[in-house]
Amino acid sequence: MKIRVLGCAGALAAGYRTTSFLLDDDVLIDAGSGVAELTVDAMVEVDHILVTHSHLDHVLAIGLLADTVQRRRAQAGRPPVKVHALPETLQALRAHVFNGVIWPDFTRLPSPERPALTFHEFAVGDRLDLGAGRHIEVISAVHTVPAVGFAVDGGAVGHWVFTGDTGPNPALWQRLSEIKVAHLVIECAFGDEECGLAGISKHLCPTTLREELGKLGGAIDVHITHIKPGERAAVMDAVRALRTKHRISALENFQEFSLD
Repeated sequence: MKIRVLGCAGALAAGYRTTSFLLDDDVLIDAGSGVAELTVDAMVEVDHILVTHSHLDHVLAIGLLADTVQRRRAQAGRPPVKVHALPETLQALRAHVFNGVIWPDFTRLPSPERPALTFHEFAVGDRLDLGAGRHIEVISAVHTVPAVGFAVDGGAVGHWVFTGDTGPNPALWQRLSEIKVAHLVIECAFGDEECGLAGISKHLCPTTLREELGKLGGAIDVHITHIKPGERAAVMDAVRALRTKHRISALENFQEFSLD
């Protein structure tokens, strides 16, 4: 298995894309503006989209991808793209995106019988089987809307874990203590000067990140995501100054992880 970073910024600017990862060639984990890094041919190959939560920076490309690929997938006899998320997230997409006002309802287009998208519910603790021996566990997140993270099972290599957007979350660390973690992709959306705002919006800042990482045993590779453009240097200077046994670096666009 291979995971490629398509976008990992907390907002938009030239050279910055919002959250999206490509697992192999056919699974998107979140669908922020990073999806635009894919060619049309690559978008046509996407069969599954796993969504952490309903915020725009994580879902804005779902409808655009559907519009791009629906004709070619139909011509090739390919099934609808499956969108997997919490029931509350799927309801938010139905009500606020695919409502015919913000975007056409591609769960009924080009026809109700052969739509471009289908929605599929999951719950925290579910283990998704995406074929080819790929299993992804839905893990807990604490955010301002119902949210999750994902743990991609890399077998003997260990798990690639993406926390999604989350504030402090004891349930996450309890679960991670029970599995082998090879890579942890975790957010740090604010600098320490905005820790109060991070708390209100249920994100992390370097101080709370240090407290959270202190609950994770061993010494693993930790990759910081969801930093806003223009704040990357300041946030990473504070993160690198943390006293921790873990190996911390900033997540990079187009970075690849191998779970073979």
